[in-house]
Amino acid sequence: MFESLAVALAFAYVVLAIRQNIYCWLASAVSAAIYVLVMYRAGLYMQSALQFFYIAMAAYGWLSWRKGKHDAAGLSVSSWPLIFHLLPVLIILALTWFSGSILAGGSDAAFPYLQSFTAWGPLFATWMVAQKILQNWHYWFVIDSVSVYLFASAGLWPTAGLFVGYLILIVIGYRVWRRDLPVSQ
Repeated sequence: MFESLAVALAFAYVVLAIRQNIYCWLASAVSAAIYVLVMYRAGLYMQSALQFFYIAMAAYGWLSWRKGKHDAAGLSVSSWPLIFHLLPVLIILALTWFSGSILAGGSDAAFPYLQSFTAWGPLFATWMVAQKILQNWHYWFVIDSVSVYLFASAGLWPTAGLFVGYLILIVIGYRVWRRDLPVSQ
């Protein structure tokens, strides 16, 4: 029951984020609070810890979107050149290897490297959402593709289904945000 509620709220988060509706951050915070326990019980310790980050990022995202940076209407969608992504990708891969090695050698964690990747990647991708950087959708597509396998393998079928739905929403989100990208970008 709790997992289904977390799934519904997480789905609402992405739909609202696509629409650039500030209430996406509220849905994210409540979903993450529920997922702390769901993931821990499934032996997905990195995923459980990640939920605390999502709660903090929900507060940050709310403030960032509310305050805005570029105009009175709020934060605008922006885009990064390809070279800006090299360092974050290398850091994500290094952290995945490091924490995956620790989990593999010193715990009963399920799928240590997969859950490490799907814990470190979202740290950066969520920050990108909070900053309305268009390429966040690219990161999420890779992360969520791996997450489908991870959650299905752990028997978290509603959550695996959520991530299949996310893959569809990611394509929609990218198109909507790209349309909202200022012409000067």
